[in-house]
Amino acid sequence: MEQSIIMEDAAPHTVERRLADRLRSLRAERSLSLDELARQSGVSRSMISLIERAESSPTANILDKLSAALGVTLAALFADAARPDAAPLARAADQATWRDPATGYHRRNLSPAGFRSPIELVEVHLPPGARVAYDTGPRSAVIDQQVWLIAGELHLTVGTTTHALAAGDCLAMRLDVPVVFHNPSTTDAHYLVALTNRPAGAAP
Repeated sequence: MEQSIIMEDAAPHTVERRLADRLRSLRAERSLSLDELARQSGVSRSMISLIERAESSPTANILDKLSAALGVTLAALFADAARPDAAPLARAADQATWRDPATGYHRRNLSPAGFRSPIELVEVHLPPGARVAYDTGPRSAVIDQQVWLIAGELHLTVGTTTHALAAGDCLAMRLDVPVVFHNPSTTDAHYLVALTNRPAGAAP
């Protein structure tokens, strides 16, 4: 299931340009050609080219495949590159937020932009009945994730196992299988996502 993502607090063309620049930069850092990234991600060369020219609004499913092949989280595609002068404090007003216009899925990057850290925090509101699926399997990096449900209900399917979470529950997983987030209730599911990212083969 593919979901479109836009940056809630910026014009669509600005979001597309930021994504284009970031994707091109990450690909260059890894010395990957368009053809190589296409092969590793399963996303067509033409689609990647369109994204890098800011001529396409890709779905979350496509972005997840690209981020997996590049060894970063999906949120990193919209984040600033790490830099030594980055501030360690992210004021609420400066935290990037995204909203999926199809489902109302709302995501806020809590971690300071550009600040080098192995931990990434994201706040999410998933509307009643909404379902967001990521079908990416094994990744080029090891990404561990924990989801802490603050309020509401959440059915979280990791691979073939579905976990029914109630407020206060916390689920840990490794992002090496497809994952589906589903809110079966009549109120928002509000949760915190914590992620760590390390190269494959690195010590935990």
